[in-house]
Amino acid sequence: MNLDLLDPKLIVIVAMVILVVVVLAWLYLRKRRRTTAGLRQKFGPEYDRAVLTHGSERKAESKLENREKRVEKLKIRDLDSTEHERFSKRWESVQSRFVDSPKGAVTEADDLVSSVMKARGYPISDFDQRAADISVDHPRVVENYRSARENALRIEKATTGDLRTAMIHYRSLFDELVQVPTIVDRKEVA
Repeated sequence: MNLDLLDPKLIVIVAMVILVVVVLAWLYLRKRRRTTAGLRQKFGPEYDRAVLTHGSERKAESKLENREKRVEKLKIRDLDSTEHERFSKRWESVQSRFVDSPKGAVTEADDLVSSVMKARGYPISDFDQRAADISVDHPRVVENYRSARENALRIEKATTGDLRTAMIHYRSLFDELVQVPTIVDRKEVA
């Protein structure tokens, strides 16, 4: 078989193949940029943390997408008005005890946040998984949650300032978890 490299048909076929490859590469890169931009927007600082943890954007994005899929399978629900009221009163009680017993209040705040998460449908057995799950719907406060938890775990060595910071961080997550649902359902947003 003798190929004539100057054959116009062969030149057109090669040009078409190159064009198809270039277009496919361009579409792929565009999709990757959109995925990256979407995940950066949704997860905020949690996206950067995942990149640092996993060593690359691709691995981090895969992990974040896996989190989203996992949380979609959970039966996360809003609190009803009775639960909302009960948890809000418990928070006020915990917060009021901070002055007399900061360590006890931080421990109670940690337990209360876990109770709210459980009531909403989040699995609460493993802290790292809990934080990952929370990051899907509450990415702006998950780092606060990690910080508060760290202070709660080293409670005997924590200063009053550390404990105050922990309470503030627990409060930010608590507020998001018990907030009155908006008209737009969380699944409709996705």
